[in-house]
Amino acid sequence: MPDAAVIAALSVDQRSPSASARRGVISLVLRAPMLAKIAGANLLIVGSALALTAERRLNAPGGTVFILVIALGVSLIANLGLVYLALQPLGDLEATAVKLSTGDLDARVPPSILADRDMARVGRTLNALLDRFTEDSLRVRRLAAQVISAQDEERARVARELHDSTAQILTAAMLHLGAASRESTSAPLDARIATTRELVAEALEEVRLLSHTMYPRVLDDLGLPAALDWLARQTREREPFDVQVAAADFDPPLPAPMAAALYRIAQEALRNAARHANAKQVSVRLRRDGMTAVLEVADDGLGFDVESAEERRPGMGLFSMRERAALVNGRLSVSSAPGRGTRIVAVVPLTS
Repeated sequence: MPDAAVIAALSVDQRSPSASARRGVISLVLRAPMLAKIAGANLLIVGSALALTAERRLNAPGGTVFILVIALGVSLIANLGLVYLALQPLGDLEATAVKLSTGDLDARVPPSILADRDMARVGRTLNALLDRFTEDSLRVRRLAAQVISAQDEERARVARELHDSTAQILTAAMLHLGAASRESTSAPLDARIATTRELVAEALEEVRLLSHTMYPRVLDDLGLPAALDWLARQTREREPFDVQVAAADFDPPLPAPMAAALYRIAQEALRNAARHANAKQVSVRLRRDGMTAVLEVADDGLGFDVESAEERRPGMGLFSMRERAALVNGRLSVSSAPGRGTRIVAVVPLTS
């Protein structure tokens, strides 16, 4: 014979389907929209009134019953209409939340003549929070702009020092070694001087490359298309993938801040392709589209989950590219998926 605990468990299991069904029905009713709940409550009231009227219709005149039914119907319609209008401000709140979720930080709850005092206060409070959030975002963006600008200025200063000072000193050392080699009459000394000249020449080349990497002088001298070509050549020499550039000339040339921002975005995109993509082919395209300049960098590498990468934020690559685009009132989009490569597009207005 089974004990009492087993019998109780079996009885609970037998009752559980009906209990689960009841809980499901109750949960479904509770999750119904507010308008549906109010309509159901009104229908119950009207149904009860009609049932009471039907019970007493034998003792009441026919006209009285008809008038009562019409009055109840009109009351139900008017009640539902008023409730529908009263719930319209909730729709405005939902529409504002949807706009915010898509990145529209300028969205605000519009004033409504249908909103009561409490609902209007909720809308004003939400708008005040959004205004404060926007102010904080602008403050953070200004700070990021200052940090990036200071970084670029420091890079340009160091690049000038390397080019104008260190490189010149190494060049002078090369000339003195050449003169010493011509004046030398010792074969071992000539061999040692030749080795030293090779080392100094390698150091000079490294300094020049570092100077151009930190701040490309060609960007100021020849413009962004030439700078992108130079960047592609340097990348092909260092990395095991091919880089193709198709850059249109702009007349007049792009302003210096815009050209610097787009160049840094392309540089960071190529650096990411070298570090993470394992790509074989990378294309860099610069074109004019109406009143905007469009830079596109695409590779055929491994790709990645953009949303997951944005949440993890393992590095400053994507963040710095977005901020550089924002510095010149532009926007940057990243399209990628595992196994499908990566495509980075920066769109900058020519009037920034």
